[in-house]
Amino acid sequence: MEPRFFADCQARVAADLISGRWPMVVLYSLAHGPARPGELRRQIGGISQKVLTETLRRLEHNGLVERRRYAEAPPRVEYSLTTAGTDLLVPIRALGDWAAAYADQLPTEDRDHRTYPEGPPQRRIGSPP
Repeated sequence: MEPRFFADCQARVAADLISGRWPMVVLYSLAHGPARPGELRRQIGGISQKVLTETLRRLEHNGLVERRRYAEAPPRVEYSLTTAGTDLLVPIRALGDWAAAYADQLPTEDRDHRTYPEGPPQRRIGSPP
């Protein structure tokens, strides 16, 4: 029997933790140490304050990011990776390496929507474009 991603499959649970547009980007941005939300927004670019806050809260809830609040005036907050978040950088970097190796074959929203207004055709990675 072929392996499947059942609801209680640990790989599926792990994939759900980082699914979406921003979680992996935020985790990768924290790879070099703690950062304040404003710093993260500048590093990442293209993410609203609201979406960044939601993403950080989700990552904190899932045990991948730690929030540290300093008792200062004005209040200061920093986010850093937990041990689990740091360990997750290994597969995130591997995915980045894979994406770099196949960049010319991967569809991009901008490139494919100009060429195919109704969406890109289905194609397999490794097959000619």
